[in-house]
Amino acid sequence: IPKPTLPLALGALALLAACKKPEAGKAAGPPPAMPPTQVIAVEARREAVAESLSLVGTLAANEWVEIKAELEAAVVEIGFEEGKPVTKGQLLFRLDETKLTTALAEAEVNLKLSKVNYDRAQQLFRDKTISQQEYDQLASRFESMQAAIALKQRELKDKKIFAPFAGTMGARNVSSGQVIKKDTVLGTLVDLNPVKVEVNVPERFLSLLKLDQTIELRVAAFPGRTFKGQVYFIAPQVDTTTRTALVKAKIPNAEGVLKPGMFANLDLTLQLRDAAVVVPEPAIMVNADKAMLYAVDKDMNAQLRFVKLGVRSAGVVEILQGVEAGQLVIVEGVQKVRPGAKVKPAGPEAAAVYLPKKESGPANPN
Repeated sequence: IPKPTLPLALGALALLAACKKPEAGKAAGPPPAMPPTQVIAVEARREAVAESLSLVGTLAANEWVEIKAELEAAVVEIGFEEGKPVTKGQLLFRLDETKLTTALAEAEVNLKLSKVNYDRAQQLFRDKTISQQEYDQLASRFESMQAAIALKQRELKDKKIFAPFAGTMGARNVSSGQVIKKDTVLGTLVDLNPVKVEVNVPERFLSLLKLDQTIELRVAAFPGRTFKGQVYFIAPQVDTTTRTALVKAKIPNAEGVLKPGMFANLDLTLQLRDAAVVVPEPAIMVNADKAMLYAVDKDMNAQLRFVKLGVRSAGVVEILQGVEAGQLVIVEGVQKVRPGAKVKPAGPEAAAVYLPKKESGPANPN
């Protein structure tokens, strides 16, 4: 029998050694698990949210009137300063009364004579010494003189013009000594506290409107400042051209900074939900017309949730459907997370920026 050659024997030994190497250690297992992804997560919470409608309106005075003269006369006194407040019943203008006072005195003398004649006519008529026609003429003259006196007294009263309500006087259009004609505009009186805002609301929102609703507005003259008021009037009809209804609200204006004619950007509160579920805005992801977020389950796995959004305000978003209050949602690190992946929420210090700030209580006297 021929003996195996040396190269063949060496190859067999090498193959045997290679087959025995794995026996020196343990069998190879699956690759090690990935560590959980570090994220920042906060709990969905409940808070009050207001659903509002943004519109543009116009400010108007609470009361506004043009002061006019009812008679032709000269201005002898002006009882106010332009731009200054006046009280109800305060004298604003006094017109020359000289001619009217003289005419009234003459009319009163004529009235006395007419009364004497009328009293005598009554006695003569009872004695049947004058006819019915003569008596009626004297009686008519006496009544006519009474009416003339009343008219002149009223005209004399109109020589003094008083403020019909408390407010602020605008610019005056006349000066002392100036002769004016009937219906001349002497000045304007405006009541600025409160002011009114008038806005046209689309008809589709009318079912959500009611009296005493809260309204907030801003004006260009005071950027960053918000003024609040309440709705007091909702028109009973809709304009067929614009399909809107006129709505009015009153805004307190004790400082007098709001002026009639200003444009106002306003938010009309339509609905107020006291216990809505909200999450920080960075938690929301939007793809086309779908909104979603990552919620963290009890096993610290990230679960993708499709949600229905409500009102957005002050960095938070209302969740109408998809997440319950108390559930953890991821606000930072969503780019690194995949559905079902393990996550490790950071500590409360990292999440504090997404939580509402607590109002500080009264200082401790001790």
